[in-house]
Amino acid sequence: MPENLIRLSKSVIGPEEKNAVIKVLDNGRLGMGSEVKKFEDLLSKFFDRPALCCVNGTAALHLSLQASGVGFNDEVLVQSLTYLATFQAISACGAKPVPCDVNKDTLTLDLNDASKKLTNRTKAVVPVHFAGDPGKLHEIYEFASSNGLRVIEDSAHAFGTKYNNQTIGSFGDISCFSFDGIKNITSGEGGCIVSDDMELIRLIKDARLLGIINDTNNRFSGKRSWNFDVSTQGWRYHMSDIMAAIGIQQLNKIDYFSRKRQDLAKKYDELLSFSNQISSFKRNYTSIVPHIYSIILPKTTKRDLLREKLYSLGIETGIHYLPNHKLSYYQNPRLGNLLNTEEIAPRLLSLPLHPDLNEEDLEFVVRSLIENL
Repeated sequence: MPENLIRLSKSVIGPEEKNAVIKVLDNGRLGMGSEVKKFEDLLSKFFDRPALCCVNGTAALHLSLQASGVGFNDEVLVQSLTYLATFQAISACGAKPVPCDVNKDTLTLDLNDASKKLTNRTKAVVPVHFAGDPGKLHEIYEFASSNGLRVIEDSAHAFGTKYNNQTIGSFGDISCFSFDGIKNITSGEGGCIVSDDMELIRLIKDARLLGIINDTNNRFSGKRSWNFDVSTQGWRYHMSDIMAAIGIQQLNKIDYFSRKRQDLAKKYDELLSFSNQISSFKRNYTSIVPHIYSIILPKTTKRDLLREKLYSLGIETGIHYLPNHKLSYYQNPRLGNLLNTEEIAPRLLSLPLHPDLNEEDLEFVVRSLIENL
């Protein structure tokens, strides 16, 4: 690894998170307890509606799909250009993810393509807020409403983002967030589900604890359920107090983290505006809190070679993402080509973005990128 590597992404933690974890360790109760309850209460206040914590963002999607009644041989519309986790959460329910194309300007779900793939087995649509951008989310909801579909938002990239002056997660059907180590806030691992659907919330409360009825209340009061019943399939998807302790401190810093990410993305936009070879996505970073910053390389660029050159200079880059319909497990030739996805995906490159970067770092990244194209 090069010395002084400018990392693609990283956890940004301080003494507050470390002290909070030590306090939990000293308490000796490391599992799901009072810290998780406190984190859920703070998240519910942040979104102004019920929020439930779980072990990661994939679990959040899986629990939400299951509680929405998505099951064997059902179909779920989702863009192919997303992390594998989105597809795995759908197939974990026994359902079939139906790969859809993306809008080339936002890399969010192309509703025109998705509407062509609607069948009588379609039960839900999963819009992915790529790089924190919700795209035209209101159109997704209009489409879902007219076709009787649940909307499960994959908001893993979008914690803190606003849409029409409303915080993502504070409205709509179901929103799922990730708190893994590199997200907009982290709990080390972790995730949460936000919804006003109280029956869905009830089902998820039990399902995250192996389906044990009302086990959440016992855990929050420091007890265990020794005599219990189970009425649905459950999973060991609960969050621990160690994770929640980190998350609580991170949530306190969301305003700073959001502004820093937005300022960095605006700086990238400014620096890249001088290049006629590189395309960037025109996002509104006054409302969008970006998790990643991706660009489109020239068609002639050998991306792997470019990444190696940049790494040798001390710059780590990423690829978001490999289209899921190209993976062996999810290939379905009957669905045809996804033209925008297949044209853009091989040219995508993600540049370093996290709150520990400064403008000088970004200037070096962009200068090195342009010089090595």
